[in-house]
Amino acid sequence: MSFERKSPRDVARSLAERSRNHARAKMQAGTWRRETFTLPRPDARAKAREWFELYPKAAYMTEIESWRELSGDQIEFTMRRLSTAD
Repeated sequence: MSFERKSPRDVARSLAERSRNHARAKMQAGTWRRETFTLPRPDARAKAREWFELYPKAAYMTEIESWRELSGDQIEFTMRRLSTAD
């Protein structure tokens, strides 16, 4: 069995790559839950409040990820939260 000697730079590069791959895999595993809604303005506000009550920002990092106004006073928005809280 042959062991290859690695320089500190090679070891650091390898560990950094492993860390990036782990973070990428974690994000792809579905860390975030997203749901998009299209509702009249008053209903959109109520739905956002509902999410913040069900999934408190401090525990789930809940946020309105994006939103836009559509014709007819409709709001399309995407809510995002962590899938689980500690």
